[in-house]
Amino acid sequence: MIQDNETNTLYLAETLKKAKYAPFLKRFESALTENKIPFKFLTGTKDIWAVDYMPVQFQENSFVQFRYNPDYLQSISGLKSISNVDEICKSIDVLPKKSALVVDGGNIIRSKDAVIMCDKVFKENATLTEKELIKQLRQDLEIEKIYFVPKDKYDVTGHSDGMVRFIYNNTVLINDYSKEKPEFPRAFRMALHNAGLEYIELPYTPYENKPTSSAEGIYLNYLQMEQAIFVPVFDRAEDENVLKILEKVFQGQKIIPVISNEIGIHGGGLNCITWNLKG
Repeated sequence: MIQDNETNTLYLAETLKKAKYAPFLKRFESALTENKIPFKFLTGTKDIWAVDYMPVQFQENSFVQFRYNPDYLQSISGLKSISNVDEICKSIDVLPKKSALVVDGGNIIRSKDAVIMCDKVFKENATLTEKELIKQLRQDLEIEKIYFVPKDKYDVTGHSDGMVRFIYNNTVLINDYSKEKPEFPRAFRMALHNAGLEYIELPYTPYENKPTSSAEGIYLNYLQMEQAIFVPVFDRAEDENVLKILEKVFQGQKIIPVISNEIGIHGGGLNCITWNLKG
């Protein structure tokens, strides 16, 4: 499985060029250029969340394209926001194998030999038994180890990329859920324990966000590449502590903060808006 820290090429949705994202995009482009990250724009996109609808790269020249048809986009306006991924892939000469499964790319967190997903994937593919779904996921991703964690009840998307990220094969970063009612963090940590994973907690402060769907204060949704790690920050007191923890955890790697309120307020972070590849 291709890991994020092996990726060296980056794509962004053309939709990010809209005026409401312009201050963020200017900052992000500057950070990418300063750190010698090559990037291109995907044409024909209808929203900014590129990782969710673009194919998953599992080997250097191998991709799988899941069905992007999430339950949270079934309104008329939501359906209009779904991009034509076949046309986008054709424009950049990527020919993925197709999967019949409904899976968002933001719900696939990868290490070299394992994947972590939120259990919402079972609801999204309810015509299959759990055993059938796991078997198909293993075949599609060409990997044996798939770990499932409970969905954060406040997150309608059910994406794992704002909840957990791999440091090593057996160690992950997770949100500090200590302010939550104990049932969810207990179940979440138990799922990691049962998977044999150790964890380190990162500050998590979305509690006073307006709107409540805002992802401001969620730091785990960073972009990790071979050259550097780009971390969403929000001009909050916790920013500095987050960066210190990440510098200690990822010793020897560049940690680059990017003020990301303009995308955070719409419910996502840097991993959401990027499609990073090993090329």
